[in-house]
Amino acid sequence: MSPAPELINRLRAFLPPDAVLHDTEDLKPYECDGLSAYRQTPMIVVLPQTEQQIIQVLRLCHETHTPVVARGAGTGLSGGALPHDAGILMSLAKLNRILEIDPLARTARVQPGVRNLAISDAARPHGLYYAPDPSSQIACSIGGNVAENSGGVHCLKYGLTVHNILKLRVLTIEGELLEIGGEALDSAGFDLLALMTGSEGMLGIVTEITAKLIPVPEKAQLVMAAFDDIQSAGNAVANVIAAGIIPAGMELMDKITIHAVEAFLHAGYDLNAEAILLCESDGTAEEVVDEIARINTIMKSSGATGIRTSRSEAERLSFWAGRKAAFPAAGRVSPDYYCMDGTIPRKHLGQVLSGIETLSEHYGLRCMNVFHAGDGNLHPLILYDANTPGELEKTEEFGGKILEMCIQAGGTITGEHGVGMEKINQMCLQFKTDELQIFHGVKAAFDPQNLLNPGKAVPTLHRCAEFGAMHVHSGSEKFPDLPRF
Repeated sequence: MSPAPELINRLRAFLPPDAVLHDTEDLKPYECDGLSAYRQTPMIVVLPQTEQQIIQVLRLCHETHTPVVARGAGTGLSGGALPHDAGILMSLAKLNRILEIDPLARTARVQPGVRNLAISDAARPHGLYYAPDPSSQIACSIGGNVAENSGGVHCLKYGLTVHNILKLRVLTIEGELLEIGGEALDSAGFDLLALMTGSEGMLGIVTEITAKLIPVPEKAQLVMAAFDDIQSAGNAVANVIAAGIIPAGMELMDKITIHAVEAFLHAGYDLNAEAILLCESDGTAEEVVDEIARINTIMKSSGATGIRTSRSEAERLSFWAGRKAAFPAAGRVSPDYYCMDGTIPRKHLGQVLSGIETLSEHYGLRCMNVFHAGDGNLHPLILYDANTPGELEKTEEFGGKILEMCIQAGGTITGEHGVGMEKINQMCLQFKTDELQIFHGVKAAFDPQNLLNPGKAVPTLHRCAEFGAMHVHSGSEKFPDLPRF
């Protein structure tokens, strides 16, 4: 849709000329996020540099009934920042200042465009760091982390974004400023901080985050265990948790992922293994020595065919680098990949992986499985070629079936990537009509005109009715070999 000249002129009245983009070649870089399967060219892109400029953009959108979508670094994986064709895409990339590091309070006050890793870099001279570490932490922004409630490989012990922030400055669609949370560990009233975290930019625009910092552990060490079947690796995960150990991180990769990562990064992974489990301990030197010994014993008793323990910090980081390179490694072995994100109870890990294998054979598409094994957060990467007619549609159907298995197993359709556009239909399967109406009620309380990131995360009841009819018509028993929980 061609932008209205009047809207452009009104934006340029308070934004620099180069902060208002409307030519096609300038808009194209913003048409998708890290999940490139969905693309939409925005009508206008704005790049505010101050909170006051954001207020003015929002007030203009509210006055003119113009949809507005907030965007961070563009590393999202669910289509959550997909632009609106008749709306404004507001990039927060220029709000990238670290405003304050308080080593005594152990907090960092930052703008939303600050990179995740930059917070830890700034805090490290004080012996502190920011715990959530998504694989994209070198590029992803903290505002996007709040929008999607991101986690990372250390979320098992240290939690997701929601567990590591104290306070938000948020702007409503009317341009009203809200301060949610506080400097203390708790604040009075409803927990709006948790509500806003993971809301995917549908309730307000975050302009400032106060994040918790924690001391850098005295010591960290990693056990890498190889297994000759993925079920044994899954059992090892359950055995570690059953022993009362909460590792700093526990990640699992299957054979196809191991080979892709090793060819890409040469991390020292066992190419004969069917699965590799990475299990890290951190804390005082004494704690780590004891915990690593216990982890090694559990891995052996769980059937590990090979065990390596990091002998240096460089080796520990090398083992983790392989895991964090899984996504780019997938891009090296396939023209395209479709990254899913679902969470299941750990006890169903083997069954769900078996079901994914059955689906892979049915659709004739390879699938790399890599996930936060300790909390059951799966990240299957379906490999496909978008240039092959019909293959994207087949991939989307494959991904939808994985999410349905997660629901059936008592899990959920997302762990940290959000719902966005990718999983909006599966929301119809996970939640009942009454629950969806409550979600819409919350949205309406913050944004009655439905202007903030419209059409994402929470499906309309009409959409669910259509999807339900289509789902029933296609037959829920299409894959009788899949596990039944």
